Amino acid sequence: MNAPSQAPRESPELRALIDARYADVMAACRAARIPLYDDAGVAERIRRTLLASDFAFDVFRRQPDLLAPAGLERLRANNDAATRGTALDLPADEERCMAALRRFRHAEAVRLVFRDVNGLDELDDTLSSTSALYETLLELALRWSETSLHARYGQPRDHAGRAQRMVVLGFGKLGGNELNFSSDIDLVLAYAAGGDTDGARPLDNGEYFVREARQLVRLLAEPTVDGICARVDLRLRPFGQSGRLALPFTAMEQYYQREGRDWERYAWIKARPVAGDRVAGRELQDMLRPFVYRRYLDYTAFAGLREMKALIDAEVARKDLAGNLKLGPGGIREIEFIVQLTQMIRGGRDPALRVRGLLPALRACEARGYIPAARAKSLRASYVFLRRLENRVQMLRDAQTHDIPEDALSRERLALGMGRASWDELALELAKHRDAVSAEFAAVLMPDAGGTASAPATDVALWQAACDETLTANMMEAAGFVPGNEVADELVKLPRAAAVRSMSARSAERLQRLMPQLMDAAHGSVAPAASLHRLLRLVQTVARRSSYLALLDEQPNARRRVAGVFADSAFLAERVIAQPLLLDDVLDPRIDQLPLKRADISAEIARTLGALDERDAERELERINEFRSSIAFRLGLAFNDGRADAPATARRLAGLAEAVVAAILALATRELTAQHGRLPGEGSGFAVLGYGSLGGEELGFASDLDLVFVYDGKRANAMSDGPRPVDGTRWYQRLAQRVMHWLSAQTHAGSLYEVDTRLRPDGSKGLLVASVDAFEAYQRDRAWTWEHQALLRARPVAGDPRLGEMLLAIRRDILSSPRDAGRVRDEVGAMRARWRGERDRSDASRIDLKQGRGALLDIEFILQGMVLAHASTHPTVLDTPASSVLIDALRDVGLLTQAQADTLHVAHADLLQAGLACTLDLRPRIATRTPALEALCAGVEQVAVDLGFDFGRRAEAAAQGA
Repeated sequence: MNAPSQAPRESPELRALIDARYADVMAACRAARIPLYDDAGVAERIRRTLLASDFAFDVFRRQPDLLAPAGLERLRANNDAATRGTALDLPADEERCMAALRRFRHAEAVRLVFRDVNGLDELDDTLSSTSALYETLLELALRWSETSLHARYGQPRDHAGRAQRMVVLGFGKLGGNELNFSSDIDLVLAYAAGGDTDGARPLDNGEYFVREARQLVRLLAEPTVDGICARVDLRLRPFGQSGRLALPFTAMEQYYQREGRDWERYAWIKARPVAGDRVAGRELQDMLRPFVYRRYLDYTAFAGLREMKALIDAEVARKDLAGNLKLGPGGIREIEFIVQLTQMIRGGRDPALRVRGLLPALRACEARGYIPAARAKSLRASYVFLRRLENRVQMLRDAQTHDIPEDALSRERLALGMGRASWDELALELAKHRDAVSAEFAAVLMPDAGGTASAPATDVALWQAACDETLTANMMEAAGFVPGNEVADELVKLPRAAAVRSMSARSAERLQRLMPQLMDAAHGSVAPAASLHRLLRLVQTVARRSSYLALLDEQPNARRRVAGVFADSAFLAERVIAQPLLLDDVLDPRIDQLPLKRADISAEIARTLGALDERDAERELERINEFRSSIAFRLGLAFNDGRADAPATARRLAGLAEAVVAAILALATRELTAQHGRLPGEGSGFAVLGYGSLGGEELGFASDLDLVFVYDGKRANAMSDGPRPVDGTRWYQRLAQRVMHWLSAQTHAGSLYEVDTRLRPDGSKGLLVASVDAFEAYQRDRAWTWEHQALLRARPVAGDPRLGEMLLAIRRDILSSPRDAGRVRDEVGAMRARWRGERDRSDASRIDLKQGRGALLDIEFILQGMVLAHASTHPTVLDTPASSVLIDALRDVGLLTQAQADTLHVAHADLLQAGLACTLDLRPRIATRTPALEALCAGVEQVAVDLGFDFGRRAEAAAQGA
């Protein structure tokens, strides 16, 4: 808590004021025959309260019973007004009801002052308790209004006869549960549906709720001898002051779909039901969520926020509000804008950001990595300071003000009440916070002059020439875009493209500003012509999607980053052009925080799917695809930038694929269960084995997935328990088919993976899904040596964990069977020679990085041959399917020398690196022969020879000798 450590050091003038007011309060207590017992420093706490608040002084004089023993208990109570509001019995007479509400509000407000200035509450407690007070007043006033109107008109009902209640939605700080001490309350009033009241004098629901709204406002806001309860502001309703006081849900939905503006979206971020039918209120929020939070990342929010800020700045200048704690430079509103901008841009896709209060929203933005920890800490400290000071300013005289008072005595009272020695000390601290907020706000709202930055005159002239159709290849090449023909042609075509010609005026203006900026960004890349050509294709793709144009227009760092990526990597560029949603990954502040663990990726997929408003299979599949593309793209950026090496990238890509397969299996299981029910027994009885690059954790950016599906044969004849029961064999067959279909199905975001199931028992002739017994029998009795090589790289990647353990045990048992080492070498060597003859694309000047001599498959075959030959005596080599780990395992048991292991490690990492680089450049995995590459491959070949493997070299040598 924040209790002062010692009494404030008042000036003589201030001490005289407090002494006089304390004496007046004591006189009022004596007149009312209320004894005041100074136990636990009550007198000192009252003096602190009088120091901070003229309002409290007035209330104590008018309600001295607040200082009676029971009143003091109320002042010290840590439960909010709701607990005492339920016991408040409002008189049926309107005038007496209004008096009771006001006395209740005054007593509860003094309690807030007392607890705040005496350090019994933190700022969060004060703000939430203030919000709870006004929610209580709203509910009390609404119920009184309902009782009064029901007596005259009856209960409002919809056309089906269901009773209706008003929905009172709180906006702004009330909605955020962070209300100021003397704030007005921003409300929007609604009701679920049309109909009529059921009384003797029936009214249309629309008219009834308008009358109820007027009565509610009158009870709270009409001045009486006791003042007011609350300043009620209804201007946030549809159509503002000209709109009806209360609207049905359908009318509200139509309004926001057709008329809703950016400032209304900002307002709805904090909206929540605060009185009346709260269940219906939450239904209305769900209905309007697509208006508030867009499905795609919404960078048009920058323009809306900037317009709002311009209007505020104009008001500040007109009314001379530069020192205003809320609206002035570096004030509270700028902190709110920083956080709400992040919420509006990303909240549609990240439900963790859909929180209402400023501090909870700031915590969410920090936790999700959208606002860095240092920035969040600074904003939090400034917000707490400014809100505490703002609250103390309002507590002083219960005035709705955000301005620091001008007189020295009031400033001294604020400073001492805030625990500072003087106003100068407090003012210095205030200035530091406002400067910090201003700097943060400027950086967020206008990064590097985003949206207003000027492009080089050369680039402006080139774009103008393109618009005038006078642009030539020579002009482009003179500007540094070589070769210039193709880029010039694309630039000239762009202004005449159908998507560009159909742009709105605002988007067209943005494009005119953006194009020279993109040319400037391409200039700064390593391949200006290639970068610009790809950027032009991107602009054509997103021309009708203003949010993406806004991203590039508003974010200079994003432009530079996109231009650099487009110059460096054709593969990543094509992914962005096909899925512009990936543009966000270029800008995401969390770009360096990759989810590395499978559990993290799985949790992120679950969180992503949880953000969907409807659990629809097609929609979920699309979101999974977007998620996979995003993570794979980030991995590509990390690899391209040198932040992750090839083995780490391949492992993470495999982990991503594993998590995706698990998510698709869960989705397929849910859909199948809805149709056919579940099979009896523990777990699903179904497992997916990953083979090849997936099983070996060496997946590439464009790799397909080698999968094998296995089920528990004991359930083959069991029947499912759904509306359309099927036997176990059919159930598992359909499950495997769904997984296959959804992994390769085309969505708006493309397809997830190509799937290859030919490694299943009996290959393409066998059943898509095999029982455990059939799988084991095949591997023991009919599998070829190459199939056992494939089994070495197999591991469960999804499904029933118990079944996965069984399959791992079967794998271990089969692979650890004694084998003739010489025969293994011969069979492995023969298969490798055959594959090389069929698939090697090497020639005199280039090496196939996968199939060439001494390339990746030679390393795999060496390792697989060694494991098959020696697993019976060295079973630990079966613990891993990953090549990089397997090299160490073979070395540790003495099957490889340290030199051989080092040779294989270096070659594996470098060849994998070169292969991934080829993929990112959209080139086949064939590299030009260099002395370094030749040396790597020669080293691998020598290891193979030393270990007794013949991968076709002897046969070729014999053929050459003949």
